[in-house]
Amino acid sequence: MRMSRAAASLPLLLLVVVALLAAAEARRHKDGDEKACDKGWECSGSRFCCNDTITDYFKAYQFEELFANRNDPSLAHAAGFWDYQAFITAAALFEPRGFGTTGGKEVGMKEVAAFLGHVGAKTSCGYSVATGGPLAWGLCYNHELSPSQSYCDNSNELYPCVEGVEYYGRGALPVYWNYNYGVIGQGIKQDLLNHPELLEQNATLAFEAAIWRWMTPMKRKQPSAHDVFVGNWKPTKNDTLSKRYPGFGATMNILYGDLICGQGSIDKMNVIVSHYRHYLDLMGVGSDNAGDNLDCADQVAFNPSSKNLDS
Repeated sequence: MRMSRAAASLPLLLLVVVALLAAAEARRHKDGDEKACDKGWECSGSRFCCNDTITDYFKAYQFEELFANRNDPSLAHAAGFWDYQAFITAAALFEPRGFGTTGGKEVGMKEVAAFLGHVGAKTSCGYSVATGGPLAWGLCYNHELSPSQSYCDNSNELYPCVEGVEYYGRGALPVYWNYNYGVIGQGIKQDLLNHPELLEQNATLAFEAAIWRWMTPMKRKQPSAHDVFVGNWKPTKNDTLSKRYPGFGATMNILYGDLICGQGSIDKMNVIVSHYRHYLDLMGVGSDNAGDNLDCADQVAFNPSSKNLDS
């Protein structure tokens, strides 16, 4: 029995259609074009866009476990302010740059635990016999309760103090001084120099400012806290001579400098390390997987100074 000419041409037609679809898909994946992902993340050329996002491995119940007493009416000073959605909304702005999306799921979980370890330690009102222990009281504050000064540096011409405005500590990683409000505000496109109070009025902005600090180098040719934690940074000879190595310890060096680092095994440093390790346990990663170079007891500060973001 003879096949008709139309029937014989069908296989060829199908091959042409398949080839055209393949070419179209290849064009979609061409460098610089938007990638096709199934996670609802709109890609804009980011190499992280098809990786797990923070909501894939860090859920609301885990946030509640990490900050179990933040809304306790008897002790918490920012009850009702901090929540999971505020963190996730802020974090999503930095996921295309690698925050929580670098190096696979475990590295992402460790980075979230590391960042929140700093946040928890810096906003804690926990003490040794507090309910749940001293590590269960992160996000107790959203601003400094009894400022010792206005934190105005009149010598700074780039970000001069605004009359009547005080620059005491506010936020998830508390910000101090007019010049720090100025540079962070510029980074997140908010007028924090004139309105530093935004960091104690809007939890999403408070987390956004903190993650911006985590992701941004203090100076050119220096790493960010993110870089030293996820392995993007390779120490120079001068770094190794200064005992600066990749790991959690170097994140403290970048964020706090000689206020915490290079002073031996002091309580202020150990509390931050303890929060990080505790959060790793709560998130199921385990404190045994905290990594090397956890402290900065012997590190020389990247930027020795009496004033920095945390002073």
